[in-house]
Amino acid sequence: MCTGSDSGSDSNGWSRARGAVLKSLVLIGGALLLRRLTKSTTRWDHARIVAESLNGEKLSKEQAVRDPDNYFNFRWLSCPAADMVDGSKVLYFEQAFWRTPHKPFRQRFFMVKPCAKELKCDVEVSTYAIRDAEEYKNFCDRPRDQRPLPEEVIGDIAEHLTTIHLKRTRGKRCLYEGSTPADGFPNSWNGATYCTSVLAVLKNNEIHAWDRGYDDDGNQVWGVKGGPYEFKSAPASSFDDVLNPLSFASQPVGKRIEGSFVLLE
Repeated sequence: MCTGSDSGSDSNGWSRARGAVLKSLVLIGGALLLRRLTKSTTRWDHARIVAESLNGEKLSKEQAVRDPDNYFNFRWLSCPAADMVDGSKVLYFEQAFWRTPHKPFRQRFFMVKPCAKELKCDVEVSTYAIRDAEEYKNFCDRPRDQRPLPEEVIGDIAEHLTTIHLKRTRGKRCLYEGSTPADGFPNSWNGATYCTSVLAVLKNNEIHAWDRGYDDDGNQVWGVKGGPYEFKSAPASSFDDVLNPLSFASQPVGKRIEGSFVLLE
């Protein structure tokens, strides 16, 4: 009888101890979850999100199919190139017609970092010219050991072209959006005296970009008029579609595109 009584007491004690442990684990887990949900996103978190969204291969194919008279099927390609001492991310960016992806007509460096605290924005995205653009063609498509080294990349950052200030949004699809100042930045291509840029970062790494050039009288001399280019992440099999007729430009370009996403007719 004594043995049986002691066993029951031990069993009850173990049950109470196990219950206390489980209760403690639930409380700890709840506290950690609450902390994670309420943790504020830092300025560098915003910059990281934008940099990651700008990365990768994206196409404007869907837009070109919807409106072939005004939009081309362009390939957007970007990848990490270097980190600055202050933590800014440097990305290499190039743009080409989808049918000739290895012949980019536009090459830039993006520099992504948090906005200065005195500015009313979250992320600053600046574009820079490349000192020797020919050396960087197809940078992202090359094996890493065949790319310029990060220190070489930093040394090849040339003229500052534009800066866009992005703000975090509360929309269901759009995460960040912003533009250059209203008076834009100097630009002399195709008769322009200044240019403006609008950029939006959406979910699923979709990017909307709208670059336009204006003359002294405020007339738009390059860039599409109807709205931004919509770049969506390319499917893994996108290269298989290179000979699809929809991949070809539906209208003559006339001259090499340098400062815009598309030349006005």
